[in-house]
Amino acid sequence: MRPHPVTLSARFVVGVGPRAPADSWPAMLRPVHRLTLSASSPQEAPAQPPRSSRLTALGLLPDELAALGVPSAPATFAELQRPWRWQGGAPRLGKAARAAVERLGLELPRIASRHDSADGSHKLLFELGSDRVEAVHMPRAVADGRVTLCISSQVGCAMGCTFCATASMGFKRQLSAGEIVAQVGCAMAELGPRHPSELTLVFMGMGEPLHNLPEVARAVEVLCEPRGLGLSPRRITVSTSGLVPEIAALGSLQKRPLLAISLNATTDELRGQIMPIGRRYPLANLRAALECFPLRPRERVTVEYVLLAGVNDGADDAQRLADFCAGFAHHINLIPFNEHPHASFRAPTEKQVAGFARALLARRPAIVTVRRSRGRDVQAACGQLVQQAES
Repeated sequence: MRPHPVTLSARFVVGVGPRAPADSWPAMLRPVHRLTLSASSPQEAPAQPPRSSRLTALGLLPDELAALGVPSAPATFAELQRPWRWQGGAPRLGKAARAAVERLGLELPRIASRHDSADGSHKLLFELGSDRVEAVHMPRAVADGRVTLCISSQVGCAMGCTFCATASMGFKRQLSAGEIVAQVGCAMAELGPRHPSELTLVFMGMGEPLHNLPEVARAVEVLCEPRGLGLSPRRITVSTSGLVPEIAALGSLQKRPLLAISLNATTDELRGQIMPIGRRYPLANLRAALECFPLRPRERVTVEYVLLAGVNDGADDAQRLADFCAGFAHHINLIPFNEHPHASFRAPTEKQVAGFARALLARRPAIVTVRRSRGRDVQAACGQLVQQAES
């Protein structure tokens, strides 16, 4: 969700050495130990993600559609992937193409509800069979029509972060690439934008995207295909809680999105308490992965830091945060905690946020922004997305 600059921000200057190829990354990037699973521990991803989706066609590229017998596959792909051509909220297809595509699977998610925030953002609840996920559509507060769309990659989440409402759902299943792509298409058909050049996509909804990397990577490839939506990978950001091997795998993708890391603590002890994944991958391992991540010119890793009042918002925390980021090109995004019924944490005051930013900048020059989360009044802000099973 789009941050707003802090007036305290200093210009960021950092020197980063040459990036090592992924196959030569140090042993530090491997997990130091595997957690015994518990209710609060990150769960292992299934070897093969559950396949309950009937959205196979939306996760296929033109050549794959052609190989499966879809007539006029490039034109059919364009109709599937370009929502501004849809009619009645669904792709417009000829009789033969529709029959072929429906054999592969083309049951679009239903928008079960839409909650409009006073700030202009919208929370969409998608029904995927018996499952539900949420996405957030955030028009910019300017007249250029640009939109940031926050989408989900899993039903629930296995990471167990104690400040996140989605964690209270537990892990239900992985979304398929088709289901991920369908969120984008259905949201655009419902609310826009009309042109993909006006769309920025963030994997910051329900789930841990790198826990479902094969399907997320395929969805990104489909969304970036020029014969369809044609998004630039630079307009897509994947946020992770810190799965170190998968960060390396993400860096090797041909169509690689931007990387955001949800850090939220600067000591292994505290990070392990509020983010169980921190027990598996200590901060030293995580920092090594970020220092090796292959950045493009002028690209930075976004370091997301949720500020929890009295927990991780002290001057010492700020100084350690600056030191953690010193070895790689970065942009620090401070996120005052968005309160919800599933966690007892509290948000810091504006004065405390400003004090943290000052301490951070006093330690090292950096680009620092504060995220003014959209959709708080409809529980659509960062960390607030959750769907409990209906009784």
